[in-house]
Amino acid sequence: MADNVLEISGLNKWFGPVHALRDIQFSLRRGEVCALLGDNGAGKSTLIKLISGVETAEQGTLEINGQSVDIKNFNVTMARQLGIETVYQSGSLGEQQSVWRNLFLGRHLRNKLGFINQQEERRQASNLLRKLDFRGVGADIDTPVNLLSGGERQGLAIGRAMLFDASVVILDEPTTALSLGEVDKVLSFIEALREQERACLLITHNMNDAFRVADRFVVMDRGQIVAQYSKAEMTQDALHKALLDAVGRGA
Repeated sequence: MADNVLEISGLNKWFGPVHALRDIQFSLRRGEVCALLGDNGAGKSTLIKLISGVETAEQGTLEINGQSVDIKNFNVTMARQLGIETVYQSGSLGEQQSVWRNLFLGRHLRNKLGFINQQEERRQASNLLRKLDFRGVGADIDTPVNLLSGGERQGLAIGRAMLFDASVVILDEPTTALSLGEVDKVLSFIEALREQERACLLITHNMNDAFRVADRFVVMDRGQIVAQYSKAEMTQDALHKALLDAVGRGA
């Protein structure tokens, strides 16, 4: 479908004799937040590593924004070029570097002479922080990242994905170990992704977070997708029961 920014079909992955992912069929629509749920070892991390180019698969097809990908040679650089950005739990930020330098880390803007265009990077960083409604110490683009709160760090990492015009943003446990106020801030950033018509794949163990922001829930167990649910068709309690039932059937 034209609205699908990500299409996966028949994806299989082995680690030696271990069949880590089994015949994965998955799609992600533009402007959709999809929560990927399941216990540890269900295959969630392996799947997002394949989508983000960290790992390669032996079988299957992958399409990003309508472009077919050679899954055996797919890598992180190619994923980014096609609009895939991944925000890991750590945020992958330079602790001693300033906010604006972190936004362009590894992908600096260059002037005609090939030097880093600091003026333009600072301008774009200031505009982004205003859009993200950063306040206090986090609103200063010269603030070192180690002075930011956990929620601000996650927001900065998500903002980096926005800055480079990602069409698919993968978030790996973005609210772990955050206070309630910080969690709310990060979930608001996720809702902003939807408003900008970006697709978001959210990996989380927190059902409250998932139910607040996700439009669809995909359940994995032992390397397989065992169930999918739309938020429109169930309550949070019903989702929790359905998740337990789906994983229990695979036991």
